Amino acid sequence: MTWTKTTNLKFCLLNAENLFLMFDGTPGKEILDLKEAQWQRLSTSVYENKSLKKCHDIAKTLKEIDADIIMLCEVGGFESLKNFNLLFMDDAYSPCLIEGNSERNIDVGFLIRKGVPFYFDLQSNKNRPINYLYPHERQSLLHGYPVKGGKLTSSHKFSRDVAELRLFTQDKEKPSLIILLAHLKSRLDPERIDPNGFERRQAELRTLLEIHKELETVHPDLPLIVAGDFNGNASLINTDEEFKDLYSLTNLKDVLEISNLPAPERATFYQVRNGGKADGRQIDYAFLSPSTASLLKERSAHVHRYKDEFGMPHDIPRNMDAKLNLPSDHYPVVFEIENLKLK
Repeated sequence: MTWTKTTNLKFCLLNAENLFLMFDGTPGKEILDLKEAQWQRLSTSVYENKSLKKCHDIAKTLKEIDADIIMLCEVGGFESLKNFNLLFMDDAYSPCLIEGNSERNIDVGFLIRKGVPFYFDLQSNKNRPINYLYPHERQSLLHGYPVKGGKLTSSHKFSRDVAELRLFTQDKEKPSLIILLAHLKSRLDPERIDPNGFERRQAELRTLLEIHKELETVHPDLPLIVAGDFNGNASLINTDEEFKDLYSLTNLKDVLEISNLPAPERATFYQVRNGGKADGRQIDYAFLSPSTASLLKERSAHVHRYKDEFGMPHDIPRNMDAKLNLPSDHYPVVFEIENLKLK
């Protein structure tokens, strides 16, 4: 019988909400003792750095979770991720990020614990067409009129990116695990060309599934994870229309669904309503292929709740002040896999 080395891995997915950490000089640990106003003056970037308190709070949460691989959305580029790891995470991780297409410069990236028993390789899909034009562009193309930039557009690309992380021990063409990390189009439509961002988000989801299918074809039975901020209800119950292809075209399963977590416990985002009402919903997902789902540690999947200075979970935010006091407007999704074969 052939002996195969295996490993256990803990994962955390978090939209860190505008994690910008850019400084005009080389930062040292002494800046962590500054007041907030002094902290903000360390950078002349057009993007405001995330508050010092919130950075401490996110780091405290991530250290409490103690994941081997942290999947992050809304990171202000590689510099911000590197600075966060160095200043707040004790340089315990390797930052891994390729800047994408975001007009707000919010990217998807990874923190990978140093000392894990594999190498990693990161690839970007930011230049991949999503086979989509806005309605007015389709009309322009139909009639031969020039559109944005004075030229005909064949397709848009991802609003941010789909980052493809491969974990391997010897041959990067034979990975042990592949993670696709996405941040799909938001529901904002300031130009009033795509109500709630529906068509663009649907096109991005379909292209994400195409990438997944290609990987599945090349690497049959390889553990795959498709994760990120989907900006809508991609769960099995009352699935938003733009995500239905997830269930008709793939055998991917939401990690919280596999674990039969009650619906209220799956909320990763709360919309604050008038009258102190909070609409909790899951918009952040980690979907597992069957081979990954078979490795899921029992009762490990959950949505982590932020804690106060006394170690007690914060109440659900019922007003904007309470929501703004949280480290992020999203909550982390956490899960573990066991006995992953190292190739």
